[in-house]
Amino acid sequence: MSLLIGVPREVFPGERRVATVPEVVEKLIGQGFRVAVQSGAGDASAISDEAYRGGGAEVLADADQVWSSADIIFKVRAPAAEELPLIRPGCTLVSFIWPAQNPDLLQQLAAKNVSVLAMDCVPRISRAQKLDALSSMSNIAGYRAVIEAAHEFGRFFTGSITAAGKVPPAKVFVIGAGVAGLAAIGTAAGLGAIVRANDTRPEVADQVKSMGGEFVPVDYEEEGSGVGGYAKVMSESFQKAQREVFAKQARDVDIIITTALIPGKPAPKLITEEMVKSMKQGSVIVDMAAEQGGNCELTEPGRVVEKHGVRIIGYADLPSRLPKQASTLYATNLFRLMEDMIKTKSIEGDRVNIDMEDEVLRGTTVLKEGNITWPPPAPKLSAVSVVPATASRPAAALPKAQGHGERAGPMAGTATAIIFGIGALLFWIVGRYAPAAFLGHFTVFVLACFVGYMVVWNVKPALHTPLMSVTNAVSSIIAIGALVQIAPPLSTGVERPDEWIRWLALGGIVLATINMFGGFAVTQRMLAMFRK
Repeated sequence: MSLLIGVPREVFPGERRVATVPEVVEKLIGQGFRVAVQSGAGDASAISDEAYRGGGAEVLADADQVWSSADIIFKVRAPAAEELPLIRPGCTLVSFIWPAQNPDLLQQLAAKNVSVLAMDCVPRISRAQKLDALSSMSNIAGYRAVIEAAHEFGRFFTGSITAAGKVPPAKVFVIGAGVAGLAAIGTAAGLGAIVRANDTRPEVADQVKSMGGEFVPVDYEEEGSGVGGYAKVMSESFQKAQREVFAKQARDVDIIITTALIPGKPAPKLITEEMVKSMKQGSVIVDMAAEQGGNCELTEPGRVVEKHGVRIIGYADLPSRLPKQASTLYATNLFRLMEDMIKTKSIEGDRVNIDMEDEVLRGTTVLKEGNITWPPPAPKLSAVSVVPATASRPAAALPKAQGHGERAGPMAGTATAIIFGIGALLFWIVGRYAPAAFLGHFTVFVLACFVGYMVVWNVKPALHTPLMSVTNAVSSIIAIGALVQIAPPLSTGVERPDEWIRWLALGGIVLATINMFGGFAVTQRMLAMFRK
């Protein structure tokens, strides 16, 4: 008898998503599961009961039948108070839980002797990206935030010149360049706005630029990366400098989109009432952190309010405003979770036994058979920790650690001098004894290598992929060497080559040029994929 996955209808007010879709139902059945969906569960996402039946799911009349018969429950929102009595002891619940914000709910679920996998607790590691429902929903929320801002804004995002006059482009400032922030940047830039962004993590500056935005730094050096790729709480001095930057942007831009959240803590207040007062009449603020209290002091969660001539959007259900797309992505995340559980033998036959040795499942599991397992241990780091720049250590510590003692510095200089000496001696021998024809060709080869290398080295790394960088360097060497073969300088003492050599050199130039041009064209197309 295979395990039954139950999908009840969401009861949270305004929630339009559903935990699975017909396309994913077919895949789950292919894995060996049975699927039961409550009648009407997909109505708000424009998915009919007939569509679920067509995917192979059984459609049950009410929630009680789903909860009482299912071995695994798929949900979007955490169980509501009226759903708790329906939970069957021993089942496995998969949904958003937010254990840090809902400790009482965790205790109530523990009393039911159930296992709970929280999709908001999926570890932020490479192997778990396919399960990362937070990123899936944040991506949709960032896109929808721009659409909501455009709806409330009084004019175009893009600039235009018409017979009736000139329309300047809108200016958008995005606070936080995580998944939601980057999605908002890409969407606003795609609509033609001038986009700026700020984040406490300086390493995201290139990501902002790749999405078509301009990174606005804070003139204060402090590391802002927290655990799992999230931002951390910054010092008071940094926050003061940050507020000055935000105040300056508030006076200039038309739209502010805030995404700043710190796990397990209320949303930081980044936009003050004074900043709102300084904004232009008709400006818009979209506070994506409204559900956790908001980044703006004047945000009212769940509502659109107008304060000091600025419309402040505090919707807490942005992903739910694109229900079909959000449901499809979330259902795919759950399918990948089941796929991992099968591979780790967390699901065998008709029983669920979560493998707590697996790092991904361990981090996601907040309850196992009634025992609270949250918070999980810190994730294992695969990279070597970087020593902070502010850490002080004796100058002699590094050489001693390398095993060279205090003479490591002078020894390194001596080795370099020896290498250069040997090289100079080899060049002298070549110049002294090699034939004149060989010396001319050797000189051309060395110059071609040097110039070809410099041609690529001085180009910005953003314009190359690693493969294109190498191939363009080789092509540059070929092109320069072939040019010399076509018309060698008289000073080299090299005789004019035979006609067939000149034609071969010309062919080399043509092919190398095509390769270089194609390399830059392909790189440009790859970069364009990330800009829109």
